[in-house]
Amino acid sequence: MSRRYAGAGVDVRKVRATHSSIGRLVRETYRFRAGRFAEVQGRFGHYASLINIGYGKALALHADGCGTKVLVAQLMNRFDTIGIDCVAMNVNDLICMGAEPVALIDYLAVERIDGKMIDEIMKGLVKGAELAGVAITGGETAVMPDVIKGAVEGKGFDLAALSVGTVDLDRIVSGDKMKVGNIVVGFESSGVHSNGLTLARKVLFKEAGLKVFDRPEGFDRTIGEELLTPTRIYVKEVLEALSNVEVHAVAHITGGGYSKLNRFRNYAKVGFQLDAMPKPQKIFRLIQRLGKIPVKEMYQTFNMGVGMCLVTLPEFSDEVISIAEKHGSRAFSIGKICRGSGVRIKIAGTKTFSI
Repeated sequence: MSRRYAGAGVDVRKVRATHSSIGRLVRETYRFRAGRFAEVQGRFGHYASLINIGYGKALALHADGCGTKVLVAQLMNRFDTIGIDCVAMNVNDLICMGAEPVALIDYLAVERIDGKMIDEIMKGLVKGAELAGVAITGGETAVMPDVIKGAVEGKGFDLAALSVGTVDLDRIVSGDKMKVGNIVVGFESSGVHSNGLTLARKVLFKEAGLKVFDRPEGFDRTIGEELLTPTRIYVKEVLEALSNVEVHAVAHITGGGYSKLNRFRNYAKVGFQLDAMPKPQKIFRLIQRLGKIPVKEMYQTFNMGVGMCLVTLPEFSDEVISIAEKHGSRAFSIGKICRGSGVRIKIAGTKTFSI
């Protein structure tokens, strides 16, 4: 567990315990649809939920938001990219199940009506929808001054969405087909994405005393601009990979970093050996240096330069990398599936550590 992340207010261990408790309650509802249309398909707790709609197809459902990245947007008084993050955090989880994202409904809660701010948020949502190839079919805006507060008075808001995808029942990707020797291909992230911002903000703004408009030595952009860089949307490259090569697992690296890979232990009794990780972007190195954060804690909090992992056969790894490049992304063979369990990471100059 990341001690610094817990100290910043996000205790991943407690979050997982809460998820487990929620799961026990939620699974009780599965029986309400058992044997009927829209019966629940698969297990609780994967990247998206699946319901069987007949004709050999399932709907994939996921809901997510942007986290405390909204506070950075408020401090920057810039709202045109946060909608991209909202779309990304939803559709990137749908594709982990092999599903094609098709639609999204947003929920925007604001401290007060600010027409310009709301217009910019919506423009970001539309841009994200374009990148993901989904339709925004509706939404809800709520004005709740007694509930919603923010980093800047009057600019408080929270943004979340429900997303829907479709997948053939025989094309669902759960991770159960992973075998020792499979290759893990990592798709480059655009930066911090929409996770770990609580720790990043504490280190950069509270401990180091930086401001969003400061530009550290060696950076071409301000700290605020670095943190607001939209989460990369991986829909096009992953869907093409799913259509062209044999894919055994897809993992969106979000909150909790590479501990996300441990959820596959419920599907395949294998481990991950990541020993060829790319060099993280400068923003991660700055956070680590200023916060004096151990390497292990960085990798169990942030994506550290890889926002999506795809597991395939060795003979297909180069093709997956080429598909990523075709869509303007970079990808790397970052490791392999190994015997045992857990995630083992080896970074140059450090000892191998387990997550």
